[in-house]
Amino acid sequence: MSNRGATATRVSRRITLRIVGSDLPGASCGEFRHVHVGTQRGREPDQVVSADEPQAVFEIPVEVLIDPQGPPEAEGVRDVEGASAPAAESDPAADFRGPYVQGRPGARFVYLTWGEQPPGGEFTMFRRIKLFLADLPTVLIAAGGVLEGTLGLTDDCGLPLCAAVRPPRIAWSAGTDG
Repeated sequence: MSNRGATATRVSRRITLRIVGSDLPGASCGEFRHVHVGTQRGREPDQVVSADEPQAVFEIPVEVLIDPQGPPEAEGVRDVEGASAPAAESDPAADFRGPYVQGRPGARFVYLTWGEQPPGGEFTMFRRIKLFLADLPTVLIAAGGVLEGTLGLTDDCGLPLCAAVRPPRIAWSAGTDG
């Protein structure tokens, strides 16, 4: 058993997660009114968009810390086609950091948060979407730059999508800058 992960110097790389949400549920859905969706930065909503919009696009900066020697032997992360690939998140060879990143090492994620926000009023969260960073395809992390995740934001009942959202409900691909 090697302890190289404990002593190796990690390399820092910045990536951008671009989350492209379509099929928003509308500003009035179910019991909710003035519905908005945004990212969650720390404990606060950020980049808030009305659920009446045709699309919501969020840019989330993430720092990836990578062991340049690579993972010892990891499993569990999907590649672009959905096949198994070496894990980035479940292995000490990579970790994710940043103001939008939540969770403990080995289980990092980002939130999209749903809330009611009447005109001139405060955002009151009522549900969230959890996007696990372990689901990012390793080949895209290695390439760096923009990683684009596309997903529909309305659940099967016509309400704001919530809970853990994993592939294939979110599809990750290489995005373009700009």
